[in-house]
Amino acid sequence: MKNCIKQLRKEAGLRQEDMANALGVSRQTIIAIENNKYNPTLELAMKIAKLLQRPVEEIFFPET
Repeated sequence: MKNCIKQLRKEAGLRQEDMANALGVSRQTIIAIENNKYNPTLELAMKIAKLLQRPVEEIFFPET
């Protein structure tokens, strides 16, 4: 699964550490998600979408 979290995070003015703290995960988790090395759980994906104020479909999309 691909994502555009890094771009959206920067647009929101958040550092990786800020995002991790807001979501209750480690900074390493945010790094792994941004680098497409880890697919978040549905719960975490929904928390990310809420934090970034975007629908999940705008953040995550299948690799084609």
